[in-house]
Amino acid sequence: MENNVFEQMAKRYDTEERIELAKVIIEEVKPELRNSKLKSLIDYGSGTGLISLELSDLVDSILLVDSSKQMLEVAKAKISHKGITNSKVLYSDFTQETPELKADIVLMSLVLLHIPDTKKILQELFNILNNGGKLIVIDFDKNDKINHPQVHNGFSHEELKQILSEVGFKSIEIKTFYHGNRIFMNQDASMFLSSSIK
Repeated sequence: MENNVFEQMAKRYDTEERIELAKVIIEEVKPELRNSKLKSLIDYGSGTGLISLELSDLVDSILLVDSSKQMLEVAKAKISHKGITNSKVLYSDFTQETPELKADIVLMSLVLLHIPDTKKILQELFNILNNGGKLIVIDFDKNDKINHPQVHNGFSHEELKQILSEVGFKSIEIKTFYHGNRIFMNQDASMFLSSSIK
């Protein structure tokens, strides 16, 4: 019986479109993880692990952090189903309270747009990173067609660079890597990858 519940939940989250988008993101993130075999990664706002669980063989360990217990249940089921031994989940919301964690890499994919205080969350992630650690952010470029009370309408590279450097990050690179149809609140949009070093 238990399996069905997972199946239904996972089916609801991992739609065809999300899986396709995740594949695009995974291919873009992989080069960022070259030579990271001995490094720890935190996937903040991991959801069902669509992205980070596909990267588990590139790093030493992955901690999937999300503020949705249901999403993490789906991620846990995937971890055990796929026999992934170096990944764990943590139920936490860093906008409320950040646990004592350290990592070499923090990945945040399509999460920043949901967090009202951009600078505060980037500061929390900066604090978690080991010195020389890397923050990888994937999100949408600013999009004036989108207007939603709970969601940023994407980010301009300049603004984001500014906030990242104010927080303390160095060598910040941001590039747009994908344009898709109806991928952001049913609007055509483009995604960027930002890579910053602490």
